[in-house]
Amino acid sequence: MLGAAAPLAAAPAALAFSQQAANPNIFAPASLPAHEIYRLALFVIAVTIGIFVVVGGLLAFAIIKFRRRKGDNGREPAQVYGSTQIELAWTVLPVLIVVVLFLTTARVIHQVEDAKAPADAVHVTVVGHQFWWEFRYPQYGVVTANELHVPVGGPTYLTLLSADTDHAFWVPQLAGKTDLIPNRANHTWIEPERTGVYLGQCALFCGVQHAHMLLRVSVQSRAAFAAWIRRQHKPAAKDPAVAAGRHVFETTACVNCHTIRGTIADGRFGPDLTHLMSRKTLGAGVLPNTPKNLRLWIENPAAFKPGCEMPAMNLNPKELDELVSYLETLR
Repeated sequence: MLGAAAPLAAAPAALAFSQQAANPNIFAPASLPAHEIYRLALFVIAVTIGIFVVVGGLLAFAIIKFRRRKGDNGREPAQVYGSTQIELAWTVLPVLIVVVLFLTTARVIHQVEDAKAPADAVHVTVVGHQFWWEFRYPQYGVVTANELHVPVGGPTYLTLLSADTDHAFWVPQLAGKTDLIPNRANHTWIEPERTGVYLGQCALFCGVQHAHMLLRVSVQSRAAFAAWIRRQHKPAAKDPAVAAGRHVFETTACVNCHTIRGTIADGRFGPDLTHLMSRKTLGAGVLPNTPKNLRLWIENPAAFKPGCEMPAMNLNPKELDELVSYLETLR
């Protein structure tokens, strides 16, 4: 009971962390597609505010002008029937407003969706899983999870796939929401204008941990991105001091789901762990990636993400310590 209490006690902290991180701002665009969507949103807001002011003003005018006064005889005011001008106004004006909004929206959709990828664009295949993100870089032969790295000052084109059910890729400061649908490839692109970390998440209900399917986009300078690619190409570290932990990893069911390059682990069901400790979070943003949290996560993932596909491995304390020591070297 005491062993189970530790990860359960940490669950509220995990929830607080995930909520604290989920603060993207749609009114602070930092990418070309996001700027187009932002300008369209401002235009739609201005139009709808105008409609509200006109309708609200007319309603207030009618309420004030025709309110009951002392000395009224209780009769209704004069009624207007069959006014062609009024009927044309409340028919033609809404139609014109809808047409303008439709054409403006269609222009932005065409401008964003039909943009052609330049020769130097970065291409990434995004695969949605319950409940984490897989990122594949076919140009570079790199696979990672939950934290997308892209260079600043150029477009990155994303091919969106799903491994199970419907998901939606949404980083509000970089681009609009695009669905990931099984057996179909959708596409979107981003072109960040400044470096930094931009937060997003799955925006389509995909199961019990939909709200904890978070993602981070790390926008780096060209030099920093190239250095990150070089580090990702390296195989897993081989430290003799943690050989016992590697043995635990290779002799349990971990190898059926995870890949660590340079070992016998070649699973595809879970995230690639070759450079696990280079990531900032665990469980798709649920926990900060620290040795303590890593131990708690391995001991009982369901304490932090009920319904996740990763089982508790039922390792004894010694095996847990050895395994965590090994995973800590995967940077």
